[in-house]
Amino acid sequence: MDLRPLVPALVLSVGCGGHEAAPATTQLEARVFAGGVAPPAGAAPALANPFRGDRQSAAEGERTFGAMNCDGCHGGGAVGWVGPSLRDGRWRYGGSESEIFQSIYYGQPHGMPAYGGLLPPGAIWKVVTYLQSLEPPASVPTQSWK
Repeated sequence: MDLRPLVPALVLSVGCGGHEAAPATTQLEARVFAGGVAPPAGAAPALANPFRGDRQSAAEGERTFGAMNCDGCHGGGAVGWVGPSLRDGRWRYGGSESEIFQSIYYGQPHGMPAYGGLLPPGAIWKVVTYLQSLEPPASVPTQSWK
C-alpha cells in the first residue's frame, strides 16, 4: 500500500497540533493545590465581585487572608515578602478583580497555590475585596518582579 499521498496530511495535522491551547486540566497540573485539594471541575465561578466596595466583606477577606496564611508569602498587610506585594498596583497575572480571583482560585505556576479546592468562591471574592481596599504605598520600589 502506497502511503505517500497521506504524508502531507499527516505532517500538517502533527505540525498544527503544537499550536493549540492546552486543556485546562493540563495547565492545572503545573500548579500546587492548597491543602492538596484541586478546585472543582466544571464551570468556573462567576467573574463579577458580588462584594465590591463592601467594608464588612473586606474585613472578612482580611481575616481569611491571615487564616489561610497568605501573609506568610505576601507579608502582613500584603506589602510583599517572599511573594510579591499585592498593594503596589503591579500584578504579574493581571490586576482586574476577575484576574485576581482566578489567581487565587486556580493558583499560578511557581509558587501561588490554588485555593479553589479549599475556599468557596464567596470567601475568595472577599479576599479580592480586601486586596482592592488596600491603599498603595506612598513609595513603590523600582525593582521589577518579572
